[in-house]
Amino acid sequence: LKEGRCRLAIRKKFFTVRVMEHWNRLLRVVNAPSLEMFKARLDGPLSNL
Repeated sequence: LKEGRCRLAIRKKFFTVRVMEHWNRLLRVVNAPSLEMFKARLDGPLSNL
């Protein structure tokens, strides 16, 4: 029973870290000066999901 809880806690932490990495990249995407650059920058983070 304890192993299951530990494994779940590890999964939660890794999921949170991955989400935060993508979230932090979105600022660069949103600040793109043109629509073409916005699309190009958005493809990078979305391709990693």
